Amino acid sequence: MNGHDGWEPEAPELVRPYVITKGRGLPDEEHLSLITLVTAAEGDPQRPLRLSPEEQSLLDLCSAGYLSVAEIAGHTHFPLGVVRILLASLMEGGHLMTRPPVARARLADKEILEEVLNGLRAKFG
Repeated sequence: MNGHDGWEPEAPELVRPYVITKGRGLPDEEHLSLITLVTAAEGDPQRPLRLSPEEQSLLDLCSAGYLSVAEIAGHTHFPLGVVRILLASLMEGGHLMTRPPVARARLADKEILEEVLNGLRAKFG
């Protein structure tokens, strides 16, 4: 309905997150953190017919290669909790596989860096 001032109410969400997730709870943070990488399982050539449209869209997205959980949430515009729940469900069904994020590199030793810098200064002035 459009009033005289041009205001239009926002359309409500068609499907509530509780319905999309079928009431399931969030998985552990250590299994599906924001930076966990997810891709479609290689040995899953035939997709089951009983996946919800949201699960199908996640599976399609993950078929292109590894994406982080945060990237998947950004592409789908689903709330992060919903994405984590749906991804966990697809993992349990064997349709997705995860790879832990790359571990942080060790910080370089400051003394070694100073020795290298001093050596370069001595050699090249």
